[in-house]
Amino acid sequence: MRYEYLFEPIRLGNLLFRNRIFASPQDTYRLTSENFLNDDATAFYEIKARGGFASVCVGDFMVDSRAGHSHPFQLRGDDVKGRVSLTRTSASITRHGARAAVELNHAGQIAGPMAQREGFVYGVSEGVRSDGTEIREMDEDRIEMLIKCYADAAAFARQCGFGMITLHGGHGWLLAQFMSPLTNKRRDRWGGDINNRMRFPLAVTEAVRLAVGPNTPIEMRISGAEIVKGGYDIDEGVEIARALDGRLDLIHISAGHHEDDSGSMVTHPTMFMPDGVNVKYAAEVKKHVKTPVATVGALTDPRMMEEIIASGKADVVELGRQTLADPDLPLKAMLGKEDEINKCLRCFMCFSSSTNAGIFYCSVNPEVGFEREALAPSALTRFPKKVLIAGGGVAGMQAAITAAKAGHDVILCEKSDRLGGTLICEENVPFKSKISEYIKRQSLIVTRSGVDVRLNAPVTPELAEKLKPDVLIAALGSKPVVPNIPGLRERAVPAEDVYRDPTKAGKTVCILGGGLVGLELGIYLAQLGRTVTVVEMLPVTLVTKEEVSSTSERISNPHALEPGANFIHGIAMAQELLKLPELKIMTSTRAVQVTETGLKAEGPSGAVEIAAETVVCAAGYAPLYDETKTLSGVAPEFHRIGDCILPGNIKEATKLAHRIALDIGRL
Repeated sequence: MRYEYLFEPIRLGNLLFRNRIFASPQDTYRLTSENFLNDDATAFYEIKARGGFASVCVGDFMVDSRAGHSHPFQLRGDDVKGRVSLTRTSASITRHGARAAVELNHAGQIAGPMAQREGFVYGVSEGVRSDGTEIREMDEDRIEMLIKCYADAAAFARQCGFGMITLHGGHGWLLAQFMSPLTNKRRDRWGGDINNRMRFPLAVTEAVRLAVGPNTPIEMRISGAEIVKGGYDIDEGVEIARALDGRLDLIHISAGHHEDDSGSMVTHPTMFMPDGVNVKYAAEVKKHVKTPVATVGALTDPRMMEEIIASGKADVVELGRQTLADPDLPLKAMLGKEDEINKCLRCFMCFSSSTNAGIFYCSVNPEVGFEREALAPSALTRFPKKVLIAGGGVAGMQAAITAAKAGHDVILCEKSDRLGGTLICEENVPFKSKISEYIKRQSLIVTRSGVDVRLNAPVTPELAEKLKPDVLIAALGSKPVVPNIPGLRERAVPAEDVYRDPTKAGKTVCILGGGLVGLELGIYLAQLGRTVTVVEMLPVTLVTKEEVSSTSERISNPHALEPGANFIHGIAMAQELLKLPELKIMTSTRAVQVTETGLKAEGPSGAVEIAAETVVCAAGYAPLYDETKTLSGVAPEFHRIGDCILPGNIKEATKLAHRIALDIGRL
C-alpha cells in the first residue's frame, strides 16, 4: 500500500477506525420543517462513508433549541422526535464501514433566532453585539443547565447510533466563547485566567463522558489560534489543549474565528493560501499532549496527508470541502488512483450556494446536491447513442465523461490543440493551481473513459454530417466582450492574453472591469509587483484600509463585484486586497477613451485620467450562441451547454453538462 501511515487503523475509545482520514463536521440545510434530517441529508453523509472515510461527522447538532441556534436551519439535538431520522442516518453511515459521529454545538452570544425572537441573547459576559443585540451574562443556573444539555444531547446521539461525540470548541461558538479572552470577561470562577476559562469546557467534557461511558470516543474541535484581534494565539491554544489532554480521545486542531472575516478565511483557507496552511497549529499542539491530534484545512493531496501522519504532525487528517469535491478520495488513494482525485478549488461555491440557497453545490463535482441519485447503482443507458460534442472546455469535458460512463459512443472535438477551454489561460497563476490540476484531471478521465478525442478539429456542419451522430452537444464557449470605447480595440490587451503572459502588462496597469476576471487578474499582477487600478462601472462603496475592521465593510456589496452568487469568494478576495496597497479599485467610474498614456474616465467627481502603461480589457464574455445555430439541424438530438448559452461559472457548466449527458438515451 502506497500510504502506509494514512491507512493504518487507529483506535479511539473502544472503536477501531479503518484509516486516518475523517470527514470533518459539516451541517446541511436539507432538513424537515421540524429541523430533522431528511432523506437528502442522509445521502449527503452516506456518500462520504461509501467513499472510504473512516469517520463521517454530522455537524451542528444544537444542544439547546431555544437559545442555541445561530440560524434557523440547524438540527434539534434536544428533541426526541428526531430519533428516526438520526438513527437512519447513523445506520446509513455505518453500513459502509465508517464510524458515525455527531457534533454537539451551541451558538451562545451569536444565537440568531433567539435574538430575533426575544431581542437579546445569552452569552458568557454581558455586552452588546455589533448588530445592537443585548448580550445577557449567563448565571450559574443557566451554565449548569447548559452542561446538562450537552450531556443529554450526547446520550441521545448514542441512542441514535452515533459512535463518536464531537464537541465544537472552536471558531467562536459557545465553548470557545468561554475559552477566549476576547469574549470571556467574567470575574467569577468561570472567567479570568486560563484555568477558570477552561472550567466550562472541562465540565461539559466530564458530563458528556459520564453520559456516554468510558468507551465512546469524544473529540473536541478547538482553534489552535483565533487569528483575530483580542483572541488567543498558539501559545494559549497549546495551554487549552494541555488542559484537555487525557480527558478526550481526539483533540481536533483547527484555527480562526467564525465571527470575523479575517479569522473565518483562515478557518476555511482561501485559494490564496498554501495547501495545509493550518497543519502548523496541530503540529505544535502535538508536541505537548499525549492525546491523539487531528488537523484540518486545505488538505487535498494524499501524499501531503501521508507526510503529516508519518512525520508526527498529527494522528488524523480531517477533510471538509474536499469531501464535497470528491467523496471517494480515500478509496481512490487506496487503489492507487490519486491522479483521478477531484481536488477542491477552494472557490467557496459550496459555502455561497449553501448560504444563499440552502444547499451545497460544488464547482467540480456535479453530483453534490444530488447525492441520492449518485448513490443509486450505476446503470448503463437504455439506448446507447453516438454522441458528438463540439468543444473541449469545462462543459464539453464533463459531458463527455458522463456520457461515456453511461455507455454512449462519444466523440469530443476541440478546435484548439488542448482540452480546457478558457480556463487554460489561468494555469500559471499560483493561486489558481487547483484549476490547472482540475483541467489535467478532467482531460485524463476523458481519455480513460474511452472518448474519441480529436484536437485541432472544429465541428462544422460538414463534419457532423460525415460522422452522423445521434446526438450533438454544442459546448462552444464564449468570446471576450470588447465595449465600444474609443481606442480600446487598438490599444488595450485582452485579459486572457495577460493571464497567459503577464509580461504583456507594463509596470502600471489599468484593468477595465471589476468582476471576477478583472479582480483576480488585478490581484495576480499586484502580487507580481505591478501597480494596478481596476475601473468598475458599478456603484460599489469601498472604504480605506484605515477604516477596515472586517472585509464585509471593505466591499459593502460583494455581489456587485462578484458575478453570480459566489459572494464568499468575494470576501476572500477582499481579504487579499487588504494586503495589496498597489492595487486600487475605482467604482462608479465609466471608461471614456483609451489613450497612449492610459485611460480617460468619468467618475463620481467628474473627469479623471488614469496613467497606465497597459490597459487591459476584462469587460466580460458573450456567448457563441449564433455559432451554435449552424449545428442545430445536423443531428436528430441537439443540446447547448456551458458558456455558449450564457457565460457562467464552473459549477453551472459542469452541473448542466452532467445532467444533459445523463438524459441522453432515455428514449
